[in-house]
Amino acid sequence: MNDFFAKILDWFESTHLQEQVKDVDVSGLFTNPWFLVPFILVVGYLLYKQGWKDLIVISIFIAVWWVSGTEYMDTLIVNGELQINKILPVLFGGATVLGVVIYMFFGRSD
Repeated sequence: MNDFFAKILDWFESTHLQEQVKDVDVSGLFTNPWFLVPFILVVGYLLYKQGWKDLIVISIFIAVWWVSGTEYMDTLIVNGELQINKILPVLFGGATVLGVVIYMFFGRSD
């Protein structure tokens, strides 16, 4: 089983996905019409159809992407060691977001 996870980890590292996400030009992305037009159409369609759950999930993805690029996230690991006093707010924030998503999809009925 460890070999299976090692292969997945090796594949993930070979894609350099973390560097690609970190190097995204946000201002360039949100001024690029090839991204902006479909994004606005999707948001407009979801507003028209009143797809609030989907809009909230999209907003959560954008917020997590934005937060992951802040200086605070860069200081979570110092000299190869995880800073516990800085990781706890991230864990509680993630648990809160996860709780909201679980409540949205499983906790209430429409």
